[in-house]
Amino acid sequence: MRQGWRWFGPDAPVTLDDVRQAGATNVVSALHQVPIGEAWTEKAVRERQSLIETTPAGRTPLKWSVVESIPIPDLVKRKGGNAKAEIEAWIASLEAVAACGIKIICYNFMPVVDWTRTELDFVTPTGATAMRFDHERFAAFELFVLKRPGAEKEYSQEDRERAEAVFRSMSEEEIAEITRIITSALPGSTTEPLTIPAFRERLAAYQGIDAARLRQHLIEFLEAVTPAAEARGVKLTLHPDDPPRPLFGLPRIASTEADYAALFDAVPSEANGMCYCTGSLGVRADNDLPKIAQRFASRIHFAHLRATSREGDGRSFHESAHLEGDVSMVDVLKELVAEDRRRGAEDTIVFRSDHGHRMLDDLQKTVTPGYPAIGRLRGLAELRGILHALGAPPT
Repeated sequence: MRQGWRWFGPDAPVTLDDVRQAGATNVVSALHQVPIGEAWTEKAVRERQSLIETTPAGRTPLKWSVVESIPIPDLVKRKGGNAKAEIEAWIASLEAVAACGIKIICYNFMPVVDWTRTELDFVTPTGATAMRFDHERFAAFELFVLKRPGAEKEYSQEDRERAEAVFRSMSEEEIAEITRIITSALPGSTTEPLTIPAFRERLAAYQGIDAARLRQHLIEFLEAVTPAAEARGVKLTLHPDDPPRPLFGLPRIASTEADYAALFDAVPSEANGMCYCTGSLGVRADNDLPKIAQRFASRIHFAHLRATSREGDGRSFHESAHLEGDVSMVDVLKELVAEDRRRGAEDTIVFRSDHGHRMLDDLQKTVTPGYPAIGRLRGLAELRGILHALGAPPT
């Protein structure tokens, strides 16, 4: 397996030398400066690739192995195959990436909102901070800040009362902060910052789109793009929903083993794969992570390895240290290593430690939420230790 590290570009607080010093060898990156829906050019991809792989001279080499992500425009999610211009632009971006020898592309199909949290610096018992999704705070935002029409029908009386109590206890600053966190794009997301009115408008545009229809739109997208991926040896890896359940009355269709099985049955192309994210899938107690890895082993080309801890009834959760929480990382890695050994050297799985805690010196620094250097360094070291114990040291 190949050690990856997500890097957000030359302006990111974590540098390429930080990546090297962490021991990672494969970079996961994207052209975040390109507007959503605009085609990437081969020239722009090569410029970023050169920055990653050839500068500065004399350093330990890195390889840009995974694109995360080429954003899928909202219109594709709402219109499916009828969003022809947007799909053609996405294919052009795929072709530009493939021309530079990058053969793994991660993407997601979450409507309106991407990965969602209510807190970015939840204080853990060690004093490190983690990202958290608090169900009651989320309900307070949806019911009393966003005031989504019909939302009250999706909550029990007890939920509504708890949410109102939480809302009434929040200061104006806290309301502004949770609004910023939920409606603004989190790092690496494929959504753009939204005002409350724009948020309501975007949600309204999905009226009448249920899970079956959204899944059909994803299938139509895949049917359009997989021939280009197949022709160029590219593997498309669909990231799970995060959290893996409906939000804001919107369907989500990459949350469970059954969801992925339906997509692989509908589009059996070998180019149609998954980004196996233990954190996102692990939020649901009914997702058996080792079983999912075993069933879809040949479809896994990229893995996000992190752990989450479910709280209370499981609707709230926070990011855990990589070897803690509700994910059995040893059992997961046993399955991934078994699959990796069946493959040739050019098709090994790229993995990265994901969403590390903010800790030590990073507590005093400006960091990208979810992507501090030291927390991810700890996670990568722990994952590397498991792989060595399994007799499969990473490259």
